[in-house]
Amino acid sequence: MQRSAIAVGAVVAVAGAAAVAFTLPSLAGTEETGGSKSSNSTPGGLSPELLSAMKRDLGLSGEQAATRLARSEWAGGVSATLAAQTGEDFGGAWLASDGTTLKVAVTDSDAASAVKAAGAVPVLVKRSEAELDALKTKLDEAAAKVKGLTGWYVDVPTNKLVVVAQPGEKAEALAVARRAGLSTEAVTVKVSKAKPKPLFDVRGADPYFINIGGGQARCSIGFSVTTGFVTAGHCGEEGTATTGFNNQAQGTVEFSVFPGNADMGFVAVNDDWTPRPVVNDFNGNELPVAGNTEAPVGAAICRSGSTTGTFCGTILAKNQTVQYPEGQVTGLTRTDVCAEGGDSGGPWLSGDQAQGVTSGGSGDCTAGGETFFQPLNEILAAQNLTLVTTEGTGGEAPPASAPPAEEGSDCDALPVQRDGAINRAGQAQAQPNGGAYRARAGTHTACLDAPNGADFDLVLQKANNRGQFKTVAQSTGAGDKTLSFTGGAGTYRYVVVATSGTGAYSLGFNVR
Repeated sequence: MQRSAIAVGAVVAVAGAAAVAFTLPSLAGTEETGGSKSSNSTPGGLSPELLSAMKRDLGLSGEQAATRLARSEWAGGVSATLAAQTGEDFGGAWLASDGTTLKVAVTDSDAASAVKAAGAVPVLVKRSEAELDALKTKLDEAAAKVKGLTGWYVDVPTNKLVVVAQPGEKAEALAVARRAGLSTEAVTVKVSKAKPKPLFDVRGADPYFINIGGGQARCSIGFSVTTGFVTAGHCGEEGTATTGFNNQAQGTVEFSVFPGNADMGFVAVNDDWTPRPVVNDFNGNELPVAGNTEAPVGAAICRSGSTTGTFCGTILAKNQTVQYPEGQVTGLTRTDVCAEGGDSGGPWLSGDQAQGVTSGGSGDCTAGGETFFQPLNEILAAQNLTLVTTEGTGGEAPPASAPPAEEGSDCDALPVQRDGAINRAGQAQAQPNGGAYRARAGTHTACLDAPNGADFDLVLQKANNRGQFKTVAQSTGAGDKTLSFTGGAGTYRYVVVATSGTGAYSLGFNVR
């Protein structure tokens, strides 16, 4: 899904109304394999198969791998909170080459103190992440049909856009960027012979199959959700029937996007199949799926697929636009992990945290290559799906318009705090600080302490590609307010509306 960013002015508005393993559901009544589970004898309790793959592909010892994965999970939560806390000053976050140092870019030196307080290293930059993503959206439009360009993405460590061009096309890449209104200083051109393509093949004898043009194509199942599994959108149009590894009827593609603003799909399975929170490493072992905290750029990542099994590498960039032969796809994550035909749709893990499903790439697992994946949380948010995890019946993705949080929740416990005052009934204030904040796909939680005797409403709004804010959730009525909403990545703001009464208020919020 396109992670579009809108540069939002500080205005007040009145609210309107392909190496983890292949996740394969087992047949109902079938005994679970005696596969490997998380073991307390391994560093961090991680599966020995995953540690082995990270040692092979990343050169890490068991202790180093466990430390890096634990740090990645911590960094994912901290960077999401800092994005909300620093608002329009947020310039992106990434793990440094050591895999443990979290760096956070900000456009204002005053925001650096919040970054330091969170245990991260601040980096002062010229452009915010919202500004970079807005520039990328312009490039999406200008370069959609330009031959010789295979993709472009926001590179947060350099605070620039990177355009990937075929040999001999560097001048054209710069010309396209200028036509899109981008300054030369904001763009870097990377020359590469690679030609990305979706990674599915018409091959037999593996996990799940779809009928295409009178033949069968094979893809890899992604992650289990409560009613089926997620996969790549190019692995079947809506209404397509699927069969499993045993050639038995399995389910139907109920949702599919490709090409366009995503490469994501959802297959609803029949009653013979039971979604389980594991991935298969094709060596008789099962790897656990405990959650879906999004890892930052620079994090270690592993993927698996039904062709090649498990391989590991590093997240290089997010929100990449890729030019496939079938058309442009936006919002993908770029990695240096290899994959091959038939691996499409397969799962990506950072430790035991689900990250996404394989889209496409270039190269192979003999010579090496790069692979792009569709972020998982975007799929969950788009279809109100709940990830099946080892921690319980679901992961961190409640319905897209979740019910309000329980009454009595402690506003002070939420990590981002903002105070304000409204001196006249009917007025409204935008938060944070009259502006907006960037958020990944996830759940927004907020709590408003209103003045005694006043009726203040709480509204959450999201910006569209034209920079206009639309209400996505709100909490009204008497007393203090709580709000919870699950949505895709983008630019958000809260609006506090004084329906009646005046006075000071406190707002706490976070995104996970």
